[in-house]
Amino acid sequence: MTSDRARRLVESACGAGLLLGITALPTAWRTLDGEVTAILVGMLAALTAATYALHAVTFDCLRLTAQRRKGNFSYTQRRE
Repeated sequence: MTSDRARRLVESACGAGLLLGITALPTAWRTLDGEVTAILVGMLAALTAATYALHAVTFDCLRLTAQRRKGNFSYTQRRE
């Protein structure tokens, strides 16, 4: 695993952990047991994978098309 991929994975896991820590953990804290913990771990893994995939597709697309180097990256598809 390259350092770029590792950085993306850590960033995705931190984002997913922050999201779960803010939204789900306070609600589930009172009833935290084995089943709820397994569900939270599964949610963390799913959110991490989804965020990592989104980052990988976005950054790899920019790298492969060299849009960053050209300086003509636009948020819209309209040509001016």
